[in-house]
Amino acid sequence: MGRMITAECTNCDACVPDCPNEAISEGDDIYVIDSNLCTECVGHEDEPQCVLVCPVDCCVPDPDHEETKEQLQAKYETLQAA
Repeated sequence: MGRMITAECTNCDACVPDCPNEAISEGDDIYVIDSNLCTECVGHEDEPQCVLVCPVDCCVPDPDHEETKEQLQAKYETLQAA
């Protein structure tokens, strides 16, 4: 499952430099995660880095982008080949 950022985001920017896929960017009001780039850090780390650094715990599973670990791994491999 990919990640999303909830309205509790304080725009602190902590997550942006830690995202290995550069999936996080500024949105209109809060930061957003591009589901096409988010692999939940599969292929890079053992757990999502945005979750580890977020001071308000607003990086949560995105119910609209459910993916298995295998699907996330395949996305990671595709992104690395590009």
